[in-house]
Amino acid sequence: MIKILISDPLSDEGIKILQEVKDFEVEVKTELKPEQLKEIIKDYQGLIVRSATKVTKDIINAASILKVIGRAGVGLDNVDLEAATSKGIIVMNTPAGNTISTAEHTMSMILALARSIPSADSSIKTGEWKRSKFMGVELYGKTLGVLGLGRIGTEVSKRALSFGMKIVAYDPFLSKEVAKQLGIEIVELKDLFKVSDFISVHAPLTDETRHIISDKEIAMMKDGVRLINCARGGIIDEAALLKALDSGKVSGAALDVFEKEPPDFSSPLLKHKKVVLTPHLGASTEEAQVNVAIEVCQSVRDALLDKGIRNAANFPCLAVEVCQLLQPYINLGEKLGSLAGQLFEGRVSELKITYTGEIIKYDIAPLTMAIIKGLLSPILQETVNYINAKNLAKERGIKVLELKSETEEDFTNLISVEVDIDGKRRKVAGTLFTNNEPRIVNVDGLYVETIPQGYMLFLENWDKPGVIGNLGTLLGKNGVNIAGMTFGRDKPGGKAVSALNIDSAVSAEVTGQIKKLDNILSVKLVKL
Repeated sequence: MIKILISDPLSDEGIKILQEVKDFEVEVKTELKPEQLKEIIKDYQGLIVRSATKVTKDIINAASILKVIGRAGVGLDNVDLEAATSKGIIVMNTPAGNTISTAEHTMSMILALARSIPSADSSIKTGEWKRSKFMGVELYGKTLGVLGLGRIGTEVSKRALSFGMKIVAYDPFLSKEVAKQLGIEIVELKDLFKVSDFISVHAPLTDETRHIISDKEIAMMKDGVRLINCARGGIIDEAALLKALDSGKVSGAALDVFEKEPPDFSSPLLKHKKVVLTPHLGASTEEAQVNVAIEVCQSVRDALLDKGIRNAANFPCLAVEVCQLLQPYINLGEKLGSLAGQLFEGRVSELKITYTGEIIKYDIAPLTMAIIKGLLSPILQETVNYINAKNLAKERGIKVLELKSETEEDFTNLISVEVDIDGKRRKVAGTLFTNNEPRIVNVDGLYVETIPQGYMLFLENWDKPGVIGNLGTLLGKNGVNIAGMTFGRDKPGGKAVSALNIDSAVSAEVTGQIKKLDNILSVKLVKL
């Protein structure tokens, strides 16, 4: 049984997805103390958390069989990603599950800030009727600066555009052309600070983004600017913000997140009349809670059942539809790497991967990871996985080259894997046939067509009469059944490669006998 621990409250709709898998044993244990989690984590292959559970390095190191950590939410600041990666543990989040709820909450905060709604509400409930005290500003015609144009930033921008706002954004990973299609202008960060009437933060908290808005940045801003943070506490320097509010440089702020949560309730910032506050409610809608629960449970389920990896922070992030498209190629890539690792002997100094055809339109990173994993697995066995494969290759001085080619081949899509072994180039290539079935179609420049599965024999031989007959006779005498066979040659009578699918492994004694047959140059048993 595969054991999964859910250590924070999660919607029943998500838990049910895991409970429906007969091979899963699902346990819900919330409010565990760190020492309690550290004690029991050794028994679980899967762990699902929200924000309360802190998955520290100590806990990860105590996890002997843990394969997947699922975070029901976007932020991963409560998971030690580096420690998980070094142990080969996949860490997944749910980047899309609360997109709409957070975007809507951001707009609510912008509107509440612009029209002083919380203060007006509080005033009227005390029996006051002071309309002039709560003079607001319109959003129409104002410039909204969006710091981080990911899913949530994009959705906020769409809604702000409908209010007649002008949107400028800073995002170093988004092209100006893509933003222009959305009606958004990409600008440098300093320019965003200078022109914005409202600034909304939608970036993750990293070393680069921590206090990205502080004294120096606030000084660049318009007088009377309004700041909104529904992303992560710590992006805005709270001490600098308080000073700017007191001086009037910033006319108002709306905060859903704080540098420390829960915050210090005695802080002057929390009592400031120009600040609108909510207790980290960006994802707090019924729909969002259900969505993130379903999304994280589906991702964890599929990863543990080897049905695909998506939404992983330490594995290339794939949308569901892209993951479904690439999974057969990931499978093919791992088999190609494994074949190269078993078939070719020697010290690998370089791995060159060439992708050809329609596949070059997609993110090839997961394919490369799979190929490297396959290449290293024959030597490193279970110590290598998709997550640490590239680092292990680097540690071993293996140079990895990725190429995309538009050159027309005989196949719609083709993955070619070339390895430099002791100065000699060796090559295998594969493609997908109907129903996404993988095929090996090239070994060292010779065309073959074989299914990469189970036990296989690969032979180098001279293309002479009797080779196939002698081989079949020998295998038959030793009780080895041939399930399929193909061969390729460079010219009649020249060097050939023969590939056999067999129903069982063959002993070293049998392979030794094969090598002694006439015209056999080499023989290798592989398992794919």
